[in-house]
Amino acid sequence: MPLQARPLMIQGTGSDVGKSVIVAGLCRIILQDGHDVVPFKSQNMALNSYVTREGHEIGRAQAVQAQACRLHPHVDMNPVLIKPSSDCKAQVVVMGKPAFDLPAEAFPTYRTRVEHFVRQAYENLASTHEIVVLEGAGSPAEINLRDGDIVNMAMAEIADAPVILVGDIDKGGVFASFVGTLELLEPQERNRIKGFIINKFRGERKLLAPAVDFLERRTGRPVFGTIPYFTEIRIPEEDSLARKAALKKKGRNDAIDIAIVFLPHVSNFTDFDPFEAEPDVNLRYLHPGESLPQCDVLVLPGTKSTIDDLLYLRERGIDNQIISFVGNGGTLIGFCGGYQMLGKRLSDPDGVESEARETRGLGLLDVETVFLKEKHLYQVEAVHAQSGLSVRGYEIHMGETHLGLGARPALRLFSRNSRTGLSLDDGAVSADGRAWGTYVHGLFDDDVFRRSFIDSIRERKNLQPLGSVMTRYDVDLEYDKLAALLRQNLDIDAIYRVLNAQAQRSH
Repeated sequence: MPLQARPLMIQGTGSDVGKSVIVAGLCRIILQDGHDVVPFKSQNMALNSYVTREGHEIGRAQAVQAQACRLHPHVDMNPVLIKPSSDCKAQVVVMGKPAFDLPAEAFPTYRTRVEHFVRQAYENLASTHEIVVLEGAGSPAEINLRDGDIVNMAMAEIADAPVILVGDIDKGGVFASFVGTLELLEPQERNRIKGFIINKFRGERKLLAPAVDFLERRTGRPVFGTIPYFTEIRIPEEDSLARKAALKKKGRNDAIDIAIVFLPHVSNFTDFDPFEAEPDVNLRYLHPGESLPQCDVLVLPGTKSTIDDLLYLRERGIDNQIISFVGNGGTLIGFCGGYQMLGKRLSDPDGVESEARETRGLGLLDVETVFLKEKHLYQVEAVHAQSGLSVRGYEIHMGETHLGLGARPALRLFSRNSRTGLSLDDGAVSADGRAWGTYVHGLFDDDVFRRSFIDSIRERKNLQPLGSVMTRYDVDLEYDKLAALLRQNLDIDAIYRVLNAQAQRSH
């Protein structure tokens, strides 16, 4: 089938400049304007991932962008996902399944192993949709990575896409970054850059005008707009831990405190985003090496390297702090790798996660985990055993966990992907109910379950439950708010002209 899509690519002057969120916002704008739009990122490097209906693993950012398009996330939207497991090694997920481990020294030459899948995935989308909004990664001016590039200018060439360059002014040096990026590109690459978006601006817009004028004169390219720094729009972000660590306390005396333990290889930390909007919850992400604070709920999040991160906690004495926290009446939750840590023993006979073949866990749950080579990837529907509430989410894990007599299941699963009618258990709860864990990500997205959980903690503190206070976690509304903000601050008509001009030249 011939390609029919008009492509538009968003690249950045570096990582964490806001590319993913801007792509999501542009996707929603294009959808609102009556077009069939789809997101695409050829290669994502992230530990935040998502499981599609078909049981494929993709980057969480592309799942978010798909939702902005009101599409079901699909593996074609992110055919290659690189998940770092250490400073020098990463797992490469190709078309939704683990394909091979990649040492750092082999990164520049691995393109030949994935390029076919990238091209095919893009062609699948471009032949069935009207507009494809592509996202780059990091910066296109990373000279040391140019030979192996399949995500920035090499992908722009494959798609014949015009490029808009995004920079983060909040970090400082944004104008030097714009000019320097252009200077380091090859002439044919430079020609693809059609203009700039300044992101995360604080202050008076008129004070920026002289610098914008200089940039446009120097480069001969327009600035399509300046997006203000915002915190009130809640879009899940894959690189937002720095912002989350700075979350402020709510101004009420009866709020409950939830703390997320820092893990070096933390993954899927967006599991806890829904708590940010709750009026009676103070959510805090701990910094590296930080001792545990006084809190009501402690969370061990997911991790790509469970055993290594458990050893990290043990080396710093944080493991004993966690055990004491539960012994003193605190509530502890473990998600995925954090759940595995709560058990008595973790075995890795094939070296799937670590060189350590066996490690003792925190011993807070009567469970044992064995790591296997096959990754479990499921969307699930379940019933929370204690409350009887229905929940849904997704599983991404390498291990299998077996319950002993001293633990009971946390969830009763009645659906995994399209296979229904199964009687399955997930997770575990300690005998006293103070510690529990689960493999299911996304549990707290459900408004009723989240409020039920919060009120159960309030009751333990002898506080009045707030069951009537139901906060909606409706991400679809957030996309509309994001689209409105971008429309207000970007020249959307000029962006459409870029999109249409390139399509006319291509045909």
